[in-house]
Amino acid sequence: MPWYTLVVLAVGAERVAELLVARRNAAWTLARAGVEHGRGHYPVMVALHSGLLVCCLLEPALAGRPFLPALGWTALALAASAQALRWWCITSLGPYWNTRVIVVPGGRLVGTGPYRFLRHPNYLAVVVEIAALPLVHGAWLTATVFTLANAALLAVRIRCENAALAQAVPA
Repeated sequence: MPWYTLVVLAVGAERVAELLVARRNAAWTLARAGVEHGRGHYPVMVALHSGLLVCCLLEPALAGRPFLPALGWTALALAASAQALRWWCITSLGPYWNTRVIVVPGGRLVGTGPYRFLRHPNYLAVVVEIAALPLVHGAWLTATVFTLANAALLAVRIRCENAALAQAVPA
């Protein structure tokens, strides 16, 4: 399990990198009259993502989950693909990408990168990662619980983001 611990820690380090980018981008958008929406669900999102990483390590250790090569390697490939998609989203949105919902009034929707194909590709990356990362080491309970919790959170988040964009971005 030491290699899996390194994988989960690497995802945690990636999260820290995201937060640094988000902080820089928040300052940029707020300096351009950006308005934040959905502050109430943000702490829940942070808790969910933090709890996922903790449970990814706890479940295999406490429940004796074995590494199942066919599932584990497939799940690792999916988790890595989710990271690649997330960073494609981040680079496509540039300074508009954030972990928070901050919209600059009068802006335009980005239609490049993965946004040519999906309205919310970053959330696809999140869904895949939350399902796949625990399964790398057989943590099926973590995958199930956090996937269901994330579905509920994303219902709130996407509704919030769509409303904020509709209000701020001309059609």
